[in-house]
Amino acid sequence: MQIDSVELTTCAVRTSQYPEEGKPEFLLVGRSNVGKSSFINTLINRKNFAHTSSKPGKTQTLNFYLVNNNFYLVDVPGYGYASVSRERQKKFGIMIEEYLKSRESLKCVFLLIDYRHKPTEDDVLMYDFLKYYNLKIKIIATKYDKVSKNNREKQNKMIKDTLKLDLKDEFIPFSTVYKTGRDEVYEEIKSLL
Repeated sequence: MQIDSVELTTCAVRTSQYPEEGKPEFLLVGRSNVGKSSFINTLINRKNFAHTSSKPGKTQTLNFYLVNNNFYLVDVPGYGYASVSRERQKKFGIMIEEYLKSRESLKCVFLLIDYRHKPTEDDVLMYDFLKYYNLKIKIIATKYDKVSKNNREKQNKMIKDTLKLDLKDEFIPFSTVYKTGRDEVYEEIKSLL
């Protein structure tokens, strides 16, 4: 997929602020610090377009990135970060649920999990939550390059077992360093446009 243009068009906190032209949307969800900004930057071939931060929990709005004037990547606040207050976490939850319930243009949710670790309780809750809404989900296992080849089979099994993955919900190993998985994500996006 050739990326010709990217623009952060909208930072929204409520439905009335969402883009209205009905272009296809791909939602990115995941724990704080799972690498969503790096994932976006790798997909769009830009170094620091989506700001990566050493301090997790920076994203506090739904950020709509218009790609090739054709579709949106929608980044939402990360979940599970301890220093974000319970009240703020609750607001994020409501914001995300509002989005999921109202967006007919949502084509797929990319659920990012950290390949190095067992999926957290929050990851499992998010996966079940998305399944409940009967959404198309692709699991993206970030930081794939950080696990040795010898341990990957074990990691694969642990992720599948912990999330109780449906057979149709295979995950894509992803590395921002080696661009592993990028073409698979492009194929997924193209198939839904």
